[in-house]
Amino acid sequence: MTNIDVTLVVVPRERFSYTRQSLESIYQHTKIPFNLIYVDGNSPIKTANYLQEQSQKKGFQLIRTETYLSPNEARNIGLSHVQTKYLVFMDNDVIVSEGWLSQLVQCAETTEASVVGPLMCQDEPVHTTVHFAGGESHIYVDKKGRRRLREKMYLQGRKVEQVFPNLRRCPIELAEFHCVLVRRNIFDTIGYLDENFFNTKEHLDFCMTVTEAGGLIYFEPSSLVTYVPDTLLESSDIPFYMLRWSDDWTIKSLKRMQQKWQLTEDEYFKTKYRKLGWRRRETLLCPLTRRLLFGQDNRYLTAILARFEKLLNRYLTYRYSSQKSKVKSQKLLTLAGS
Repeated sequence: MTNIDVTLVVVPRERFSYTRQSLESIYQHTKIPFNLIYVDGNSPIKTANYLQEQSQKKGFQLIRTETYLSPNEARNIGLSHVQTKYLVFMDNDVIVSEGWLSQLVQCAETTEASVVGPLMCQDEPVHTTVHFAGGESHIYVDKKGRRRLREKMYLQGRKVEQVFPNLRRCPIELAEFHCVLVRRNIFDTIGYLDENFFNTKEHLDFCMTVTEAGGLIYFEPSSLVTYVPDTLLESSDIPFYMLRWSDDWTIKSLKRMQQKWQLTEDEYFKTKYRKLGWRRRETLLCPLTRRLLFGQDNRYLTAILARFEKLLNRYLTYRYSSQKSKVKSQKLLTLAGS
């Protein structure tokens, strides 16, 4: 590629404290030319200053908002500025490997795919444990005539060294937004990403929409990428993390999936509703319980803490919604005045 044919759109996933490691990884391991649009949704001052400094040093486009953003909202902001043939949606907790981007582009060029997903790994040490090696996402009708969702992720939890020799480039039904290459012109057909998906199932909706529009989705195992989840949150991460995985956002996202695709509220959805808040319990409440009890787990204490945390979560979600409404109202007044 002699010209710049691809733009990276980096957005907040669930925290900000891994920003430096992720950004340094991109510039260290990406050898082909690229544009970078970094969408910063109200990161703490330390991260905001770092991004401002790096944007000036490296020449990437930094777009900051003073309110938190849902993932699809942030992606759409970045998408609106993309003018290249391809773009890559990336979360801000991703570490890439040598040649990752050129392999994704080569796959798209060779197969004419609209979407290409890499071999996605999880956790540290990076590039060692599979998170996602392609998958399935489609609607089927059961014997009772009910529309139901089929979702499956391949090889999750397996060691890369064990499965990699048998992996091949192939068409698939599902790619994830942790890191995914997309042909820009597919959005001329399907429109922007659906912002009614606040925090879950947005990748299923996107991939099924692409397939419905006639686009191809491919898995490219020679592109190796890892996302590093919330192993240890900094205190400044907690407000965004609680909003990102809030009960309210999860319920709205699941309801949107069910209604948009006319799905039966079967055990798939009922299980999701029963598990509301599991990420916050595992990441915030269980460690708090162990600190209070000098390293011991106690599910009864965690359950008690969870009751109070749910109330706090509702309040934080309500306060965020109120702030967003005020910002929108101020923008409308500004436009009306001009």
